Amino acid sequence: MASADLKEDLTCSICLIIYTDPVTLGCGHNFCRECIKNVLETQLLSARFTCPECRAEFQQFPTLQKNVSLHNIAQHFLPDQKEHVAAEIFCTYCIQSRVPAVKSCLLCEASLCDDHLKVHSKSTEHILIEPITSTVNRRCSTHDKVLLYYCTEDASCVCVSCSLIGEHKGHQVETLNEAYKKMKESLRELLGNLTSKRQETKRSLQTLHGLKTDVPEKAVVIKDKVTTLFRDIRRQLDFLEKKVYCELSSQEEQVSLSVSDLMTQLEMKQDELSMEIQHIKELCNLTDPLTFLQTGSSCFPEMEMEDEIDILHSINGLDEGLIAASLYKGLVDIVTGIKTSSYVQADSDIFLDVDTAAKSLEISADLKFASCSENLNFCLKTAGRFGSHQVLSSRSFSSGQHYWEVETRNTGSFRVGVAYATIERQGVTSFIGNNDQSWALRRCKDKYIFYHDQVNISLPHKPSSQRLAIYLDYEAGQLSFYELSDPIRHLHTVKTTFTEPVHPGFLICDNCWLRILN
Repeated sequence: MASADLKEDLTCSICLIIYTDPVTLGCGHNFCRECIKNVLETQLLSARFTCPECRAEFQQFPTLQKNVSLHNIAQHFLPDQKEHVAAEIFCTYCIQSRVPAVKSCLLCEASLCDDHLKVHSKSTEHILIEPITSTVNRRCSTHDKVLLYYCTEDASCVCVSCSLIGEHKGHQVETLNEAYKKMKESLRELLGNLTSKRQETKRSLQTLHGLKTDVPEKAVVIKDKVTTLFRDIRRQLDFLEKKVYCELSSQEEQVSLSVSDLMTQLEMKQDELSMEIQHIKELCNLTDPLTFLQTGSSCFPEMEMEDEIDILHSINGLDEGLIAASLYKGLVDIVTGIKTSSYVQADSDIFLDVDTAAKSLEISADLKFASCSENLNFCLKTAGRFGSHQVLSSRSFSSGQHYWEVETRNTGSFRVGVAYATIERQGVTSFIGNNDQSWALRRCKDKYIFYHDQVNISLPHKPSSQRLAIYLDYEAGQLSFYELSDPIRHLHTVKTTFTEPVHPGFLICDNCWLRILN
Protein backbone atom coordinates (compact mmCIF):
# COMPACT_ATOMS: atom_id res chain seq x y z
CA MET A 1 0.00 0.00 0.00
CA ALA A 2 2.82 2.35 0.90
CA SER A 3 4.51 1.46 -2.38
CA ALA A 4 1.33 2.34 -4.29
CA ASP A 5 1.09 5.69 -2.50
CA LEU A 6 4.74 6.41 -3.25
CA LYS A 7 4.24 5.45 -6.88
CA GLU A 8 1.34 7.91 -7.06
CA ASP A 9 3.57 10.63 -5.62
CA LEU A 10 6.14 9.83 -8.30
CA THR A 11 3.60 10.10 -11.15
CA CYS A 12 3.68 13.12 -13.48
CA SER A 13 0.23 14.77 -13.60
CA ILE A 14 0.67 15.47 -17.34
CA CYS A 15 1.74 12.10 -18.79
CA LEU A 16 0.40 10.07 -15.80
CA ILE A 17 3.51 7.90 -15.65
CA ILE A 18 6.49 7.88 -13.32
CA TYR A 19 8.72 10.96 -13.66
CA THR A 20 11.39 10.96 -16.34
CA ASP A 21 14.02 13.64 -15.61
CA PRO A 22 11.80 15.43 -13.03
CA VAL A 23 12.02 19.23 -12.73
CA THR A 24 10.47 21.67 -10.28
CA LEU A 25 8.73 24.98 -11.06
CA GLY A 26 8.94 28.04 -8.85
CA CYS A 27 5.57 27.16 -7.32
CA GLY A 28 6.94 23.81 -6.07
CA HIS A 29 5.14 21.38 -8.41
CA ASN A 30 7.08 18.67 -10.21
CA PHE A 31 6.78 17.41 -13.79
CA CYS A 32 8.75 15.47 -16.39
CA ARG A 33 11.05 17.91 -18.13
CA GLU A 34 9.69 17.17 -21.62
CA CYS A 35 6.06 17.22 -20.42
CA ILE A 36 6.20 20.65 -18.77
CA LYS A 37 8.42 21.99 -21.56
CA ASN A 38 5.79 21.05 -24.15
CA VAL A 39 3.03 22.68 -22.09
CA LEU A 40 5.00 25.90 -21.58
CA GLU A 41 5.93 26.11 -25.27
CA THR A 42 2.22 26.14 -26.16
CA GLN A 43 1.98 29.30 -24.04
CA LEU A 44 4.79 31.13 -25.85
CA LEU A 45 2.51 33.21 -28.09
CA SER A 46 0.40 34.46 -25.19
CA ALA A 47 3.53 35.28 -23.14
CA ARG A 48 1.59 34.00 -20.09
CA PHE A 49 3.11 30.98 -18.43
CA THR A 50 1.11 29.03 -15.84
CA CYS A 51 1.57 25.88 -13.78
CA PRO A 52 -0.81 23.07 -14.94
CA GLU A 53 -1.38 22.12 -11.29
CA CYS A 54 -2.04 25.38 -9.40
CA ARG A 55 -2.27 27.89 -12.29
CA ALA A 56 0.48 30.00 -10.75
CA GLU A 57 1.64 32.60 -13.29
CA PHE A 58 5.21 33.39 -14.27
CA GLN A 59 6.38 36.62 -15.93
CA GLN A 60 8.77 34.78 -18.24
CA PHE A 61 9.56 31.24 -19.33
CA PRO A 62 10.06 29.44 -15.97
CA THR A 63 13.41 28.00 -15.01
CA LEU A 64 13.22 24.21 -15.00
CA GLN A 65 15.23 23.21 -11.93
CA LYS A 66 16.14 19.52 -11.90
CA ASN A 67 14.85 17.66 -8.80
CA VAL A 68 17.76 15.32 -8.09
CA SER A 69 16.18 13.62 -5.07
CA LEU A 70 12.95 12.89 -6.94
CA HIS A 71 14.95 11.67 -9.91
CA ASN A 72 16.91 9.16 -7.81
CA ILE A 73 13.73 7.78 -6.18
CA ALA A 74 11.88 7.52 -9.52
CA GLN A 75 14.71 5.49 -11.01
CA HIS A 76 13.79 2.51 -8.81
CA PHE A 77 10.27 2.37 -10.30
CA LEU A 78 11.16 3.01 -13.93
CA PRO A 79 12.20 -0.59 -14.85
CA ASP A 80 8.85 -1.99 -13.66
CA GLN A 81 7.04 0.80 -15.43
CA LYS A 82 8.85 0.16 -18.70
CA GLU A 83 7.91 -3.52 -18.55
CA HIS A 84 4.22 -2.81 -17.96
CA VAL A 85 3.58 0.54 -19.60
CA ALA A 86 2.54 -1.05 -22.88
CA ALA A 87 0.32 -3.59 -21.15
CA GLU A 88 -1.35 -1.18 -18.70
CA ILE A 89 -3.82 0.23 -21.25
CA PHE A 90 -6.33 -2.38 -22.42
CA CYS A 91 -9.59 -2.31 -24.31
CA THR A 92 -12.44 -1.32 -22.01
CA TYR A 93 -14.95 -3.58 -23.75
CA CYS A 94 -12.89 -6.76 -23.95
CA ILE A 95 -13.84 -8.03 -20.51
CA GLN A 96 -13.18 -11.68 -21.27
CA SER A 97 -9.51 -11.08 -22.09
CA ARG A 98 -6.95 -8.27 -21.76
CA VAL A 99 -6.63 -6.95 -25.31
CA PRO A 100 -4.30 -3.96 -25.80
CA ALA A 101 -6.06 -0.72 -26.78
CA VAL A 102 -5.08 1.19 -29.93
CA LYS A 103 -7.18 4.33 -29.32
CA SER A 104 -9.00 6.07 -26.50
CA CYS A 105 -12.29 7.99 -26.90
CA LEU A 106 -12.51 11.17 -24.84
CA LEU A 107 -16.31 11.30 -25.06
CA CYS A 108 -16.86 7.66 -24.07
CA GLU A 109 -13.92 7.75 -21.66
CA ALA A 110 -13.02 4.30 -22.95
CA SER A 111 -10.10 2.64 -24.65
CA LEU A 112 -10.70 0.57 -27.80
CA CYS A 113 -9.00 -2.37 -29.45
CA ASP A 114 -8.91 -2.77 -33.24
CA ASP A 115 -12.18 -4.73 -33.32
CA HIS A 116 -14.17 -2.33 -31.14
CA LEU A 117 -12.67 0.64 -32.98
CA LYS A 118 -14.26 -0.62 -36.24
CA VAL A 119 -17.79 -0.44 -34.75
CA HIS A 120 -17.17 2.73 -32.75
CA SER A 121 -19.17 5.86 -33.64
CA LYS A 122 -17.55 8.06 -36.32
CA SER A 123 -19.30 11.16 -34.99
CA THR A 124 -17.10 14.25 -34.49
CA GLU A 125 -18.18 14.32 -30.86
CA HIS A 126 -16.22 11.13 -30.33
CA ILE A 127 -12.63 12.31 -30.24
CA LEU A 128 -10.09 9.53 -30.67
CA ILE A 129 -6.53 9.88 -29.36
CA GLU A 130 -3.62 7.61 -28.52
CA PRO A 131 -4.37 5.22 -25.65
CA ILE A 132 -4.32 6.85 -22.23
CA THR A 133 -4.97 5.51 -18.76
CA SER A 134 -6.95 8.54 -17.56
CA THR A 135 -8.85 11.46 -19.13
CA VAL A 136 -8.76 13.64 -16.01
CA ASN A 137 -6.35 16.20 -17.43
CA ARG A 138 -8.33 16.31 -20.69
CA ARG A 139 -11.59 17.33 -19.07
CA CYS A 140 -12.67 20.72 -17.80
CA SER A 141 -12.23 20.96 -14.03
CA THR A 142 -15.29 23.24 -13.84
CA HIS A 143 -17.83 21.58 -16.13
CA ASP A 144 -16.38 18.07 -16.34
CA LYS A 145 -16.56 18.15 -20.11
CA VAL A 146 -13.96 17.28 -22.72
CA LEU A 147 -11.53 20.12 -23.56
CA LEU A 148 -12.30 20.67 -27.25
CA TYR A 149 -11.39 24.32 -27.78
CA TYR A 150 -8.56 26.79 -27.23
CA CYS A 151 -9.25 30.32 -25.95
CA THR A 152 -6.85 32.61 -27.79
CA GLU A 153 -7.45 35.51 -25.40
CA ASP A 154 -6.59 33.59 -22.22
CA ALA A 155 -4.25 31.05 -23.89
CA SER A 156 -5.99 28.08 -22.26
CA CYS A 157 -7.85 24.95 -23.34
CA VAL A 158 -11.63 25.10 -22.64
CA CYS A 159 -14.77 22.99 -23.02
CA VAL A 160 -17.90 24.01 -24.90
CA SER A 161 -19.59 25.22 -21.71
CA CYS A 162 -16.62 27.48 -20.87
CA SER A 163 -16.99 29.19 -24.25
CA LEU A 164 -20.79 29.48 -24.11
CA ILE A 165 -21.70 30.21 -20.49
CA GLY A 166 -18.44 30.12 -18.54
CA GLU A 167 -15.65 32.59 -17.88
CA HIS A 168 -14.54 32.44 -21.52
CA LYS A 169 -17.93 33.49 -22.88
CA GLY A 170 -17.57 35.89 -25.80
CA HIS A 171 -13.86 35.13 -26.20
CA GLN A 172 -12.29 34.11 -29.47
CA VAL A 173 -11.96 30.32 -29.47
CA GLU A 174 -10.61 27.77 -31.93
CA THR A 175 -10.69 24.02 -32.12
CA LEU A 176 -7.72 22.30 -30.58
CA ASN A 177 -6.54 21.13 -34.00
CA GLU A 178 -6.77 24.65 -35.46
CA ALA A 179 -4.95 26.15 -32.50
CA TYR A 180 -2.40 23.35 -32.61
CA LYS A 181 -1.68 23.91 -36.30
CA LYS A 182 -1.48 27.71 -35.94
CA MET A 183 0.71 27.55 -32.87
CA LYS A 184 2.95 24.95 -34.41
CA GLU A 185 3.27 27.08 -37.56
CA SER A 186 4.08 30.10 -35.41
CA LEU A 187 6.66 28.09 -33.52
CA ARG A 188 8.17 26.90 -36.79
CA GLU A 189 8.36 30.52 -37.97
CA LEU A 190 9.84 31.55 -34.64
CA LEU A 191 12.27 28.65 -34.88
CA GLY A 192 13.25 29.79 -38.38
CA ASN A 193 13.81 33.37 -37.18
CA LEU A 194 15.79 32.22 -34.17
CA THR A 195 17.85 29.89 -36.38
CA SER A 196 18.61 32.77 -38.75
CA LYS A 197 19.55 35.02 -35.84
CA ARG A 198 21.74 32.28 -34.40
CA GLN A 199 23.51 31.89 -37.76
CA GLU A 200 23.92 35.65 -38.01
CA THR A 201 25.25 35.75 -34.46
CA LYS A 202 27.62 32.90 -35.31
CA ARG A 203 28.90 34.82 -38.34
CA SER A 204 29.34 37.93 -36.20
CA LEU A 205 31.25 35.92 -33.63
CA GLN A 206 33.46 34.47 -36.37
CA THR A 207 34.10 37.99 -37.64
CA LEU A 208 34.97 39.19 -34.14
CA HIS A 209 37.23 36.19 -33.56
CA GLY A 210 38.96 36.97 -36.85
CA LEU A 211 39.26 40.62 -35.88
CA LYS A 212 40.61 39.67 -32.47
CA THR A 213 43.28 37.62 -34.21
CA ASP A 214 43.98 40.14 -36.98
CA VAL A 215 44.29 43.22 -34.74
CA PRO A 216 47.44 42.08 -32.88
CA GLU A 217 49.01 40.87 -36.13
CA LYS A 218 48.21 44.15 -37.91
CA ALA A 219 49.42 46.12 -34.89
CA VAL A 220 52.78 44.33 -35.11
CA VAL A 221 53.06 45.18 -38.82
CA ILE A 222 52.19 48.84 -38.21
CA LYS A 223 54.59 49.05 -35.26
CA ASP A 224 57.37 47.65 -37.45
CA LYS A 225 56.61 50.24 -40.15
CA VAL A 226 56.46 53.09 -37.62
CA THR A 227 59.67 51.88 -35.97
CA THR A 228 61.42 51.71 -39.33
CA LEU A 229 60.10 55.16 -40.26
CA PHE A 230 61.29 56.82 -37.05
CA ARG A 231 64.59 54.98 -37.17
CA ASP A 232 65.12 56.37 -40.68
CA ILE A 233 64.05 59.85 -39.53
CA ARG A 234 66.53 59.73 -36.65
CA ARG A 235 69.26 58.54 -39.02
CA GLN A 236 68.53 61.39 -41.43
CA LEU A 237 68.33 63.92 -38.59
CA ASP A 238 71.67 62.71 -37.21
CA PHE A 239 73.19 63.01 -40.67
CA LEU A 240 71.71 66.51 -41.11
CA GLU A 241 72.97 67.53 -37.68
CA LYS A 242 76.50 66.38 -38.51
CA LYS A 243 76.30 68.10 -41.90
CA VAL A 244 75.21 71.41 -40.35
CA TYR A 245 77.86 71.12 -37.62
CA CYS A 246 80.48 70.39 -40.29
CA GLU A 247 79.40 73.44 -42.29
CA LEU A 248 79.50 75.54 -39.14
CA SER A 249 82.97 74.27 -38.21
CA SER A 250 84.25 74.95 -41.74
CA GLN A 251 82.92 78.50 -41.61
CA GLU A 252 84.34 79.00 -38.12
CA GLU A 253 87.80 77.87 -39.31
CA GLN A 254 87.69 80.05 -42.43
CA VAL A 255 86.53 83.10 -40.49
CA SER A 256 89.15 82.48 -37.81
CA LEU A 257 91.95 82.27 -40.41
CA SER A 258 90.71 85.38 -42.19
CA VAL A 259 90.49 87.29 -38.90
CA SER A 260 94.02 86.17 -37.87
CA ASP A 261 95.44 87.31 -41.23
CA LEU A 262 93.71 90.66 -41.01
CA MET A 263 94.87 91.09 -37.41
CA THR A 264 98.50 90.54 -38.57
CA GLN A 265 98.05 93.14 -41.29
CA LEU A 266 96.54 95.61 -38.84
CA GLU A 267 99.33 95.05 -36.30
CA MET A 268 101.93 95.82 -39.03
CA LYS A 269 99.93 98.86 -40.02
CA GLN A 270 99.75 99.90 -36.38
CA ASP A 271 103.55 99.68 -36.05
CA GLU A 272 104.07 101.73 -39.22
CA LEU A 273 101.68 104.37 -37.98
CA SER A 274 103.44 104.48 -34.60
CA MET A 275 106.79 105.12 -36.32
CA GLU A 276 105.33 107.84 -38.48
CA ILE A 277 103.69 109.44 -35.46
CA GLN A 278 107.03 109.42 -33.61
CA HIS A 279 108.83 110.96 -36.63
CA ILE A 280 106.23 113.67 -36.94
CA LYS A 281 106.45 114.43 -33.20
CA GLU A 282 110.25 114.85 -33.58
CA LEU A 283 109.71 117.24 -36.48
CA CYS A 284 107.23 119.19 -34.46
CA ASN A 285 109.85 119.65 -31.74
CA LEU A 286 112.32 121.38 -34.18
CA THR A 287 112.64 125.12 -33.59
CA ASP A 288 114.79 126.01 -36.59
CA PRO A 289 112.53 126.74 -39.57
CA LEU A 290 115.20 125.89 -42.14
CA THR A 291 115.91 122.50 -40.59
CA PHE A 292 112.17 121.77 -40.15
CA LEU A 293 111.36 122.50 -43.77
CA GLN A 294 114.35 120.68 -45.18
CA THR A 295 113.69 117.54 -43.07
CA GLY A 296 109.87 117.28 -43.08
CA SER A 297 108.95 118.46 -46.60
CA SER A 298 109.55 114.94 -48.00
CA CYS A 299 106.87 113.39 -45.69
CA PHE A 300 103.89 115.51 -46.69
CA PRO A 301 103.37 114.29 -50.30
CA GLU A 302 103.30 110.63 -49.21
CA MET A 303 100.79 111.41 -46.50
CA GLU A 304 98.53 113.19 -48.90
CA MET A 305 98.57 110.34 -51.46
CA GLU A 306 97.87 107.46 -49.05
CA ASP A 307 94.25 106.14 -49.12
CA GLU A 308 92.64 104.90 -45.93
CA ILE A 309 91.35 101.33 -46.42
CA ASP A 310 88.58 100.04 -44.12
CA ILE A 311 89.73 96.44 -43.99
CA LEU A 312 86.94 95.48 -41.55
CA HIS A 313 84.49 95.51 -44.47
CA SER A 314 86.32 92.60 -46.04
CA ILE A 315 85.07 90.12 -43.45
CA ASN A 316 81.43 89.35 -42.43
CA GLY A 317 81.79 86.76 -39.68
CA LEU A 318 79.73 83.54 -39.70
CA ASP A 319 77.23 83.18 -42.55
CA GLU A 320 74.09 82.38 -40.50
CA GLY A 321 71.92 82.59 -43.60
CA LEU A 322 73.86 79.72 -45.20
CA ILE A 323 73.46 77.64 -42.02
CA ALA A 324 69.71 78.33 -41.94
CA ALA A 325 69.32 77.47 -45.62
CA SER A 326 71.20 74.18 -45.21
CA LEU A 327 69.12 73.27 -42.16
CA TYR A 328 65.80 74.18 -43.80
CA LYS A 329 66.60 72.32 -47.03
CA GLY A 330 67.69 69.25 -45.10
CA LEU A 331 64.47 69.23 -43.03
CA VAL A 332 62.34 69.71 -46.15
CA ASP A 333 64.09 66.78 -47.82
CA ILE A 334 63.43 64.61 -44.76
CA VAL A 335 59.76 65.58 -44.61
CA THR A 336 59.39 64.96 -48.34
CA GLY A 337 60.99 61.55 -47.92
CA ILE A 338 58.61 60.77 -45.03
CA LYS A 339 55.58 61.58 -47.18
CA THR A 340 56.72 59.28 -49.96
CA SER A 341 57.89 56.42 -47.72
CA SER A 342 55.06 56.45 -45.17
CA TYR A 343 52.70 53.46 -45.40
CA VAL A 344 49.79 55.95 -45.51
CA GLN A 345 50.56 58.70 -47.98
CA ALA A 346 49.13 62.18 -47.56
CA ASP A 347 47.54 63.00 -50.90
CA SER A 348 48.57 66.48 -52.03
CA ASP A 349 47.18 66.15 -55.56
CA ILE A 350 43.52 66.56 -54.60
CA PHE A 351 42.06 69.43 -56.62
CA LEU A 352 38.50 70.65 -57.02
CA ASP A 353 36.82 69.79 -60.30
CA VAL A 354 35.28 73.03 -61.56
CA ASP A 355 33.16 71.08 -64.06
CA THR A 356 31.19 69.64 -61.12
CA ALA A 357 31.02 72.82 -59.01
CA ALA A 358 27.61 74.39 -58.39
CA LYS A 359 27.00 77.98 -59.49
CA SER A 360 26.75 79.02 -55.85
CA LEU A 361 30.42 78.13 -55.24
CA GLU A 362 33.51 80.20 -55.93
CA ILE A 363 36.59 78.11 -56.72
CA SER A 364 40.11 79.54 -56.30
CA ALA A 365 42.66 79.56 -59.11
CA ASP A 366 44.77 76.86 -57.40
CA LEU A 367 41.64 74.63 -57.20
CA LYS A 368 42.16 74.15 -53.46
CA PHE A 369 39.66 76.61 -52.02
CA ALA A 370 35.87 76.82 -52.31
CA SER A 371 33.43 79.24 -50.71
CA CYS A 372 29.69 79.69 -50.75
CA SER A 373 28.51 82.97 -52.22
CA GLU A 374 25.12 84.64 -52.46
CA ASN A 375 26.08 85.84 -55.94
CA LEU A 376 25.74 83.11 -58.53
CA ASN A 377 28.80 82.63 -60.71
CA PHE A 378 28.42 82.73 -64.46
CA CYS A 379 29.33 79.32 -65.81
CA LEU A 380 28.09 76.96 -68.47
CA LYS A 381 25.41 74.55 -67.34
CA THR A 382 26.61 70.97 -67.87
CA ALA A 383 25.23 67.56 -66.98
CA GLY A 384 28.06 66.99 -64.52
CA ARG A 385 27.52 70.20 -62.53
CA PHE A 386 25.73 70.05 -59.17
CA GLY A 387 22.55 72.02 -58.67
CA SER A 388 23.65 73.62 -55.43
CA HIS A 389 26.58 74.06 -53.04
CA GLN A 390 28.61 70.98 -54.00
CA VAL A 391 31.80 70.03 -55.79
CA LEU A 392 33.82 66.83 -56.30
CA SER A 393 37.56 66.48 -56.63
CA SER A 394 39.07 65.62 -59.98
CA ARG A 395 41.05 62.83 -58.25
CA SER A 396 39.39 59.47 -57.57
CA PHE A 397 40.56 56.44 -55.60
CA SER A 398 39.94 52.82 -56.54
CA SER A 399 42.57 51.15 -54.34
CA GLY A 400 45.00 51.75 -51.53
CA GLN A 401 45.07 53.86 -48.38
CA HIS A 402 44.68 57.63 -48.60
CA TYR A 403 44.72 60.60 -46.24
CA TRP A 404 43.86 64.25 -46.73
CA GLU A 405 43.13 67.28 -44.57
CA VAL A 406 40.76 70.22 -44.91
CA GLU A 407 40.40 73.54 -43.15
CA THR A 408 37.14 75.43 -42.79
CA ARG A 409 35.65 78.55 -41.37
CA ASN A 410 34.83 78.31 -37.65
CA THR A 411 31.19 79.09 -38.41
CA GLY A 412 28.79 77.88 -41.07
CA SER A 413 27.72 74.47 -42.31
CA PHE A 414 29.60 72.04 -44.55
CA ARG A 415 29.95 68.35 -45.44
CA VAL A 416 33.07 66.37 -46.34
CA GLY A 417 33.32 62.78 -47.48
CA VAL A 418 33.48 60.64 -50.61
CA ALA A 419 31.08 59.89 -53.46
CA TYR A 420 30.84 57.87 -56.65
CA ALA A 421 31.05 59.81 -59.90
CA THR A 422 27.55 58.50 -60.72
CA ILE A 423 25.97 60.42 -57.84
CA GLU A 424 22.90 62.48 -58.81
CA ARG A 425 23.47 66.14 -59.60
CA GLN A 426 20.10 67.75 -58.83
CA GLY A 427 17.77 67.85 -55.83
CA VAL A 428 18.12 67.21 -52.11
CA THR A 429 18.90 63.53 -52.74
CA SER A 430 22.02 64.60 -54.59
CA PHE A 431 23.55 66.06 -51.41
CA ILE A 432 26.60 64.10 -50.39
CA GLY A 433 25.47 61.58 -47.75
CA ASN A 434 21.78 61.75 -48.71
CA ASN A 435 21.99 58.69 -50.96
CA ASP A 436 23.56 55.25 -51.19
CA GLN A 437 26.34 56.54 -53.46
CA SER A 438 28.05 58.82 -50.95
CA TRP A 439 29.23 59.07 -47.33
CA ALA A 440 29.64 62.37 -45.50
CA LEU A 441 30.43 64.06 -42.20
CA ARG A 442 28.39 67.22 -41.62
CA ARG A 443 29.19 70.08 -39.27
CA CYS A 444 26.10 72.06 -38.39
CA LYS A 445 26.19 74.70 -35.66
CA ASP A 446 27.70 72.96 -32.63
CA LYS A 447 27.50 69.30 -33.63
CA TYR A 448 28.73 66.67 -36.09
CA ILE A 449 26.38 64.30 -37.95
CA PHE A 450 27.29 61.36 -40.18
CA TYR A 451 25.12 60.80 -43.28
CA HIS A 452 24.70 57.83 -45.60
CA ASP A 453 21.52 57.02 -47.52
CA GLN A 454 18.73 56.88 -44.90
CA VAL A 455 21.12 56.72 -41.91
CA ASN A 456 21.84 59.86 -39.88
CA ILE A 457 24.07 59.43 -36.81
CA SER A 458 24.55 62.32 -34.38
CA LEU A 459 28.08 62.22 -32.98
CA PRO A 460 28.89 63.10 -29.35
CA HIS A 461 31.84 65.41 -30.06
CA LYS A 462 31.26 69.14 -30.33
CA PRO A 463 33.36 71.00 -32.95
CA SER A 464 36.54 72.45 -31.45
CA SER A 465 38.86 72.82 -34.44
CA GLN A 466 38.72 74.24 -37.95
CA ARG A 467 40.81 71.40 -39.35
CA LEU A 468 39.62 67.88 -40.18
CA ALA A 469 41.34 64.78 -41.57
CA ILE A 470 39.81 62.03 -43.71
CA TYR A 471 41.32 58.53 -43.95
CA LEU A 472 40.25 56.05 -46.65
CA ASP A 473 41.18 52.37 -46.93
CA TYR A 474 39.49 51.35 -50.18
CA GLU A 475 40.04 47.58 -50.05
CA ALA A 476 39.02 47.38 -46.38
CA GLY A 477 35.95 49.53 -47.09
CA GLN A 478 36.87 51.88 -44.24
CA LEU A 479 36.23 55.64 -44.14
CA SER A 480 37.25 57.56 -41.00
CA PHE A 481 36.93 61.20 -39.92
CA TYR A 482 39.18 62.97 -37.41
CA GLU A 483 39.23 66.42 -35.85
CA LEU A 484 42.75 67.84 -35.74
CA SER A 485 42.37 69.32 -32.27
CA ASP A 486 44.83 68.81 -29.44
CA PRO A 487 44.70 65.91 -28.92
CA ILE A 488 43.43 64.59 -32.26
CA ARG A 489 39.90 63.17 -31.86
CA HIS A 490 38.35 60.28 -33.78
CA LEU A 491 34.85 61.36 -34.84
CA HIS A 492 33.42 58.40 -36.77
CA THR A 493 34.34 55.34 -38.84
CA VAL A 494 32.08 53.58 -41.32
CA LYS A 495 32.68 50.10 -42.74
CA THR A 496 31.24 49.33 -46.16
CA THR A 497 32.11 47.81 -49.53
CA PHE A 498 33.05 50.22 -52.29
CA THR A 499 31.92 49.08 -55.74
CA GLU A 500 33.14 52.09 -57.76
CA PRO A 501 36.03 54.58 -57.59
CA VAL A 502 35.30 57.28 -55.01
CA HIS A 503 35.95 61.02 -55.28
CA PRO A 504 36.50 63.29 -52.28
CA GLY A 505 33.37 65.45 -52.14
CA PHE A 506 32.49 68.73 -50.46
CA LEU A 507 29.30 70.65 -49.69
CA ILE A 508 29.72 74.25 -48.51
CA CYS A 509 26.85 76.51 -47.50
CA ASP A 510 25.78 79.25 -45.07
CA ASN A 511 28.57 81.61 -46.20
CA CYS A 512 31.16 79.02 -45.22
CA TRP A 513 34.42 78.18 -46.96
CA LEU A 514 36.70 75.16 -47.19
CA ARG A 515 40.35 74.69 -48.14
CA ILE A 516 42.10 71.43 -49.08
CA LEU A 517 45.43 71.48 -47.28
CA ASN A 518 48.67 70.28 -48.88
